[in-house]
Amino acid sequence: MATQDKATKLLALVDGSAYSKSVCDHVAWAAARTDASVDIVHVLGRREAPEQRDLSGSIKLGARTALLEELSELDERRSKLAITHGRAILDDAKSILDKAGVDAVQTHMRRGDLVETINAMEGDADLLVIGKRGEAADFAKLHLGSNLERIIRSAKKPVLVTSRAFEPIRRVVIAYDGGTSTLKAIDMVARSPLCVGLECHVVMVGVEDAKSRTALNQAAATLATGGHEAQLHSLPGTPETVLGAFVEPGDVLVMGAYGHSRIRSMIIGSTTSEMIRTCKVPLVLVR
Repeated sequence: MATQDKATKLLALVDGSAYSKSVCDHVAWAAARTDASVDIVHVLGRREAPEQRDLSGSIKLGARTALLEELSELDERRSKLAITHGRAILDDAKSILDKAGVDAVQTHMRRGDLVETINAMEGDADLLVIGKRGEAADFAKLHLGSNLERIIRSAKKPVLVTSRAFEPIRRVVIAYDGGTSTLKAIDMVARSPLCVGLECHVVMVGVEDAKSRTALNQAAATLATGGHEAQLHSLPGTPETVLGAFVEPGDVLVMGAYGHSRIRSMIIGSTTSEMIRTCKVPLVLVR
């Protein structure tokens, strides 16, 4: 996130899913606290573009030509409908932000791969905002969409993953393990206006010893430079269980994203993925 003396830009992804309203509400909250401008993005997938079809084979020439023309017209209509739908999604999102008093809002429609598009646009953004699940998500199975994981793994900037509905934020909870990404998370909270005035908690999970106490005290000292009087917690257990029990409505959880390699995560699982799946508060993920 930007420091308090630098202009902030938020990049928000909307897709028309149930989470799009939550994305807009979280963006409005963040923009109000950081005086940020907002870029709202809707991405049309490649499958929504007119397709080139292979009609070679046993279909007779005349029939094949007629069928190709009909399919091309159908593809064109489908593509125009997707564009109209996308514009409506962007207009609705901008309307929500306008009503929330966010002045500097721009909308963008792009076509192509979602992750490639976001990576190309994130350069001057300070925070990406995305819903936990997209339009095709399986809510019953707490499905973590592959696009969301790809965005988080590839993003250079912090990512705010929204909860399904916005709750006024009153506490920031930082999951801290002394690693590189969590050190960046501590520094981000200390330097950004996003968390100014919020009750601040730093949670370290595992066996408490001299090393963990030193690490917590160092985190508290860094946060104090940003005006945060952090409450420190060293709790036994596993991160997924402890953090899930610690957070409550009105919290935002800040944590490092995917601290291990993708291969290792696939074999033994990932705390990041598990927290995104099960945590009912918004998360800010820092790489």
